[in-house]
Amino acid sequence: MDYSFLTVYYNYFLSGTLVTLIISFITVILGTILGIVLALMKLSSFRPLRWFANVYIEVFRGTPMLVQIIISVGLLHNLISFPTFPIGILDIDFSRLSAGIVALSLNSAAYVAEIIRGGINAVDIGQNEASRSLGLSGGQTMRYVILPQALRNILPPLGNEFIVLIKDSSLLSVIGIYELMNSAQIVVTSSFIPMRPLYVAAVIYFILTFSTSQLLKIWEKKLGKGYRR
Repeated sequence: MDYSFLTVYYNYFLSGTLVTLIISFITVILGTILGIVLALMKLSSFRPLRWFANVYIEVFRGTPMLVQIIISVGLLHNLISFPTFPIGILDIDFSRLSAGIVALSLNSAAYVAEIIRGGINAVDIGQNEASRSLGLSGGQTMRYVILPQALRNILPPLGNEFIVLIKDSSLLSVIGIYELMNSAQIVVTSSFIPMRPLYVAAVIYFILTFSTSQLLKIWEKKLGKGYRR
């Protein structure tokens, strides 16, 4: 196959990849922070917090992400007013981008919360009892004893969620965000080449997800070094 079109349109793929990385990075941070909060709320002894966390998780896990993105843009696009700004060769509507990132982060937080809750529950309850007997408060026990041990349990599924986020960022193309998938579609339209730009996008997605997977494996090995079950 002839991929000479890349010499003309490579900037679209580079810029789209950069936008995808920005979306994924911000979403991972926001989704993880909110997921931790929701997990602690779900484990709380205060019933209203547990109720809110349960409802939130069920709603966002039980509805399609595409619907959530469209609703988020409909609600937030008119409330958030930011100018368009360039990323590489692409002009990005920051208002739509912000609404899309919010939708992805809220959805991801529901899954991250369940992953973290499961990891915390997997830590032996004796660890909590021993920490409290040593005079640590509930917050100190969670921060210094439970969460570090839970991290070993949650890293593999959490890594899978991060990889899913990279791929799910392509859904923002439906609201006009010029990430990698939308950039490939621009190349298809401009070059009149129907499939090869999509093949290039697929390879780039694979490189991003495979690299993330390998980095997470290295981190997992470092966390597990010297640890015996």
